[in-house]
Amino acid sequence: MSAAWVVPDSWTMTRRELSHWARQPVQMLVGLVFPVMMLLMFGFLVGGGRGIDGEYVEFLVPGMLALTMAFGLEATMTAVTQDLNKGVIDRFRAMPMSSSAVLVGRSVADMLQSAVGLLVLAGVGLLLGWRWHGGAAAALLAFGLLLLLRFAMLWIGIWLGMVAGRPELVQAVQILVWPVGFLSNAFATPESMPGWLGAVVEWNPLSATATAVRDLFGNPAAAPPSWAADHAALLAVAWPLLLLAVFFPLAVGRYRGLSR
Repeated sequence: MSAAWVVPDSWTMTRRELSHWARQPVQMLVGLVFPVMMLLMFGFLVGGGRGIDGEYVEFLVPGMLALTMAFGLEATMTAVTQDLNKGVIDRFRAMPMSSSAVLVGRSVADMLQSAVGLLVLAGVGLLLGWRWHGGAAAALLAFGLLLLLRFAMLWIGIWLGMVAGRPELVQAVQILVWPVGFLSNAFATPESMPGWLGAVVEWNPLSATATAVRDLFGNPAAAPPSWAADHAALLAVAWPLLLLAVFFPLAVGRYRGLSR
């Protein structure tokens, strides 16, 4: 199949994924509402803010934005396993189309949904009193770092979905993602934790993105000065690129090996 068909075939697969939004609006709404519920719960019910110099909501919202980029994996894995079990991917592979279009279409649709989710959660944050204190360029860069993290996590989700193979195994695999989210500085500073735990949290890829985003937004810092905190923007780029370098080839290789 000519490389010239990669873009139109990928767009066809993207439109296929987007059409699911209209046919399954509840799933889309749940994906948008869940982060909002988490924000409200930790901001007003559970409470927090130990070690935070400033308004807790301004610390919490950037952390929740970063956390949402990791917690969207379940929908990606479920969609991949459903297509596998229904034979949809096998039919696509038998058609005269680019072999990469299925994965590219899945990733583009997922990124569009993630962008919508970020806007919704940021809007709720603004209603709760969160503000960014930098310029528009810094805010756009912050959202760019969030979507870069999401793009890396997306390919982890695609690979895990193909490894799991069945929708009923997705929940078991998803449990592995939760520690990455909660062992981060999304809700509290590493300084407020035991020393060994704070060190683990500080080097979490999600923590790097959350810290870099807080810096760009001009929100309260997540940790006292340290190498990881001082170079959070560098780590917020390096971690996703490293994850992509590992899991993108794994996902592509797993997809190519499905028919073997």
